[in-house]
Amino acid sequence: MEIDAAASGAMLKRERVRDAILELIEARRPGDAIPSERALCAELGVSRPTLRAAVDELVVAGLLVREHGRGMFVAAEKITQELISDRNAFSLPQAGGVWTSRLLELRTLPAGARVGRKLRISPAAEIRYVARLRLVDGSPMAIEHLHVRADLVPDLTSEELEQGDLYEHLRDRHGVQVSEAVQSIEPTVVTRAEADLLDVPELSPALLFERLTTDTRDRPVEYVHSLYRGDRYRIVSRLALGPRAEAPGPREGHHPGIPPGDFTGGDPVTFSTRGVVQHGM
Repeated sequence: MEIDAAASGAMLKRERVRDAILELIEARRPGDAIPSERALCAELGVSRPTLRAAVDELVVAGLLVREHGRGMFVAAEKITQELISDRNAFSLPQAGGVWTSRLLELRTLPAGARVGRKLRISPAAEIRYVARLRLVDGSPMAIEHLHVRADLVPDLTSEELEQGDLYEHLRDRHGVQVSEAVQSIEPTVVTRAEADLLDVPELSPALLFERLTTDTRDRPVEYVHSLYRGDRYRIVSRLALGPRAEAPGPREGHHPGIPPGDFTGGDPVTFSTRGVVQHGM
């Protein structure tokens, strides 16, 4: 295969421009302005289309924000979720920020075939369906859809879903001690309704989390699917390639889709992982 020299040169030039802008971003704080497109073109010696292509990539990646008539600004810092490898599981240090919840819906309804299979209950069995908006430091970050077995939490309240730690409420008020979760993560985009709730443009990139949580008696407790903003949330893997002298202690923060707090009774939180490859049509 013969490489197109012009295309290759354009790509490398855009990459050089992108690296230069990244240096500007890293030297500033969220909300700080960066030089105008005209000034950057002159400084870097590139055309306006080349510069805009690099800037567009950084806007989509959530590192820059364009404001019409005002210029370009460093975007808010991303919330980082770290995965740490172990022999059979990933332990999850909690993500930073102050996490709060806003309840969108709370209903009791039949599980249906799909959710019933996941929770190992009859399709006619009742579940508590919860939709809530998760916020970080007051900014919308995720939309959660929870499906919890109604027989385990018959008197689950809206206050429990908006205040405090849901898993502590399950343990202390409902006698349900969660133990393990299997979670998958894949890329997606937001619909118009989701975009309105998350305060992002329609079709913006997002991360789709799906999780099935079981308790200490190996009963499925909840099935959750959550949509996290792709411009503000990222997953980082830390791979342990050898023994460590001492394991790090727990951090304050948030697990994806899980309110902050000690719901494990002091035990570390682990999520089993599975590698799944799906081919789209």
